[in-house]
Amino acid sequence: MFRPGTGEIILIIVALLLLFGAKRIPDLARSVGQALHMFRKGMKEGIPDSSDGEEGQGNGEDSNGHS
Repeated sequence: MFRPGTGEIILIIVALLLLFGAKRIPDLARSVGQALHMFRKGMKEGIPDSSDGEEGQGNGEDSNGHS
């Protein structure tokens, strides 16, 4: 897998500074951190606990027994 070296990391930082400016970088980093936090929270809530059992999961049939 590709692992960036020191030169590539410096180039990325310089490009970010040129594109967004030094004042906007902390705001962008904060926004990315909040987005990751919300994504992880959503993924955690989307996974059912083992204590929930099979409750609420259908077997593909409606109330009349048809699929």
